[in-house]
Amino acid sequence: MTATVHLPPTLEAEAGSSSPLRLSLAPAGPAPALLDGAWWPRSRDLRTELPLLTAVLEPLWGRITRVAVNPTHWPVVPRKVHVPGHVVNVGWFLAEQDPHELLLLSYRTGRWNLLVVPPGTDPVSAAWLMAAASDPLGASTASRLTRQAARLRTAAEADRSSEAVWDSEGGHDRAAAPAATPRPPGR
Repeated sequence: MTATVHLPPTLEAEAGSSSPLRLSLAPAGPAPALLDGAWWPRSRDLRTELPLLTAVLEPLWGRITRVAVNPTHWPVVPRKVHVPGHVVNVGWFLAEQDPHELLLLSYRTGRWNLLVVPPGTDPVSAAWLMAAASDPLGASTASRLTRQAARLRTAAEADRSSEAVWDSEGGHDRAAAPAATPRPPGR
């Protein structure tokens, strides 16, 4: 389901903390996308991170009543999390839930799927993931996007490594040096 609100590609809203919430939501599209956006939490602590997320999402989507995660990337999955004004029930599914996705349910409005950008992700990869997950025409799963970001990061690192070798071997000086003039034979 695609979110019905139009927000900037990356929404960094203050949610009652000194750190802004890193969230990107998809605008309404012609067809439902697989993901409704991306969330880049600062830790893997649902008790700390979930209240910040719901504080921003509830004015847009209505009261979040239930959240589902895959426990693969969450060291502790509490059954309930106290958020401003109420309690959110938290469930987990190992086989049925994408390990890089958070499912949010609202009894009034529906359900949303957010890609969870791992907390330690570098800013360039995180920005790419948040933009890709917020594409209203997106047809990729959270895990597929995460694998693609890893491949892009590996390719970029290989490019930087090749450039470093080129530079260390004097490659950058050769292009700037004038071509040597051949000497006539016998001299």
